[in-house]
Amino acid sequence: MKTSDLVKLDNPKHFEQTSLQYQRRFGVIAGYLPKDIIHIGKWLSDLVEHSYKEKETAGANYTLAPSILEMKAMLTHNKELESQVNKMIEEGLLIHKKYEPDVKYGIKSLDDLFVAMNYILHNAPKFQPEVSHSAFPMSGLFVYMMATPSGWIVFKNQAFNDSLRNILQAWCDFLDSPETLSVVTTQPDGWLSPASVIANNLNEFVTEETKIKDPVHWGFKSFNDYFHRQIILLCRPLDGPDNDAVIVSANDGTIYRVARNVKLSDNFETKSQNYSLKNMLGGSPYTDMFKGGDVLQTFLSGHDYHRWRAPITGEIVEARVINGYMFSELPVEGWDPTAGTYSQGYEANVNTRGLIIIKHDDPKIGLVAVMPIGITEISSIKIEVGVGDHVKKGEELGTFSYGGSSLCLIFQKGAIKQFTVVNPAPDVNSNNGPYVRVRAQVAIANTSSKINTHLTT
Repeated sequence: MKTSDLVKLDNPKHFEQTSLQYQRRFGVIAGYLPKDIIHIGKWLSDLVEHSYKEKETAGANYTLAPSILEMKAMLTHNKELESQVNKMIEEGLLIHKKYEPDVKYGIKSLDDLFVAMNYILHNAPKFQPEVSHSAFPMSGLFVYMMATPSGWIVFKNQAFNDSLRNILQAWCDFLDSPETLSVVTTQPDGWLSPASVIANNLNEFVTEETKIKDPVHWGFKSFNDYFHRQIILLCRPLDGPDNDAVIVSANDGTIYRVARNVKLSDNFETKSQNYSLKNMLGGSPYTDMFKGGDVLQTFLSGHDYHRWRAPITGEIVEARVINGYMFSELPVEGWDPTAGTYSQGYEANVNTRGLIIIKHDDPKIGLVAVMPIGITEISSIKIEVGVGDHVKKGEELGTFSYGGSSLCLIFQKGAIKQFTVVNPAPDVNSNNGPYVRVRAQVAIANTSSKINTHLTT
């Protein structure tokens, strides 16, 4: 990495550019962080203030969660990494202070970081449509740090990633608990409130009969149960159910990129964020078979359907989770107030991700890889199928726990005759592409059957 690629924290123009960039580009991303950069600082200050008030109230009974204590011990025994994390915090605070010069509360030390994470671990996020609140607290906690030279080093450190993964898993376990139903209600700050029904299209997920049976929680069992809620399939009809040539989307989302003739190995740490199959597929024995193939990547925002479905019919020949980075973003993208979504191509190569490879009976279609990718705290990937299972097109494969992320479909060379979705222009960053619904046609495949090669409209 070149020094010129790193953020110049002492350059006033950097802050002006990032503020303008934020205002111009963030409005397209639903559910991540406040739309005004100033309000991230306000939200983070409030988080730190609440976490310390909680600590003061608990007094001698205050304890850090076991996963946080493990991180603390790990850093205590790794002085070089501890120093780097402290430097990351200092650099992040510089950005925070630029946009909130009189900040009273902020992440100013490791203790602040531990106390804030501890608060997040046992508090489910409330529905807050106001710009002063983030529905993704871990992203809000780290967003300034991710944009620093030291942050780009720390978030690629294996020991730090392993420790952070344990913390995120503890939080995911909490979000699976019935205790989190306190925010899954019809109250104004609940995820079932009238405002949330509109913002999150809940009428596509919850029937009137369910509301009548359970008027308080609408049948949901936890916060995560709400976030990976099941769609009403009538709202997502399956295209081409009897036509093998019709390839369907594995998820709701917006088109990030369509890439053709993808290389086995390529430089993915450049502005172009190339796909490198050897990195993406994480040592899969099928990697070489995808050489020269195609990738379709889509972005899921916080309000999208969080389950993924089979794009083709076939047999599962590989199904596993590949552990990787969670909060790393590409330095050449500069300041990313969305906490990682500008780096989706890069993240497809290095982040924690699932890998499900489906073998179609038709050799012209061959293997199709479904790769759900975790971004920041959305790194809990649950695969619900196994090797040897046979799935039909449109059937469920697994879920993300909590929030939006990204997903790649990877095809073998020659399998796709034509993509039927628009590829965004190169200068359209992150999430401005056209919307696609799960189980809707995204491509036409070459097939052995002459009657199945027509386009479906």
